[in-house]
Amino acid sequence: MAAPPARGRADYDYLIKLLLIGDSGVGKSCLLLRFSDDTFTTSFITTIGIDFKIRTVELDGKRVKLQIWDTAGQERFRTITTAYYRGAMGILLVYDVTDESSFNNIRNWIKNIEQHASNNVNKILVGNKADMDESKRAVPTSRGQQLADEYGIKFFETSAKTNFNVEQVFFTIARDIKQRITSESENPKPAEATLKISKTDSQNTAEAAAKSSCCNF
Repeated sequence: MAAPPARGRADYDYLIKLLLIGDSGVGKSCLLLRFSDDTFTTSFITTIGIDFKIRTVELDGKRVKLQIWDTAGQERFRTITTAYYRGAMGILLVYDVTDESSFNNIRNWIKNIEQHASNNVNKILVGNKADMDESKRAVPTSRGQQLADEYGIKFFETSAKTNFNVEQVFFTIARDIKQRITSESENPKPAEATLKISKTDSQNTAEAAAKSSCCNF
């Protein structure tokens, strides 16, 4: 799916599809705009359904084209976004460090991933709005790390406003996916063993052929 493209397509070596999921208002769109366009807006604009941006980066000497899908967090759009899980190679689970409910809902988002996404999809946990005053913080960094450890995934706190850790998050998951793709291409899973005719089946076949020949005389 994301193997190096055929010769002649020199614009990138890998195409990686990422998905941003999480509750409405946690800053998914802001993270995407900061990473793709290096811009930030304080205006809250609700994503309707699905949106995406593209940015090509260089990782370990390879050009990697990132196609990043930004999903709506509202319940009424949930059925739309589930269709995008299957094609995602990496998923960023985003919550707002000042909103405990968005953090608690991460478990529900992970259930959606387990239900709709590929088994080998890469995941990363992102606690956004880390620039906010500590008096407004509802989710300590330690709780975010604990949840990430529970699911065996990496964890970052970010700020789309100050550009804190934004590039690191996207580069980290992109690099992990690229390494997984490379490993899978170098060590392909063995093909399922072909069905072998048992000795008994072979004998039966031979006996049937002998009888057929006998009757033809």
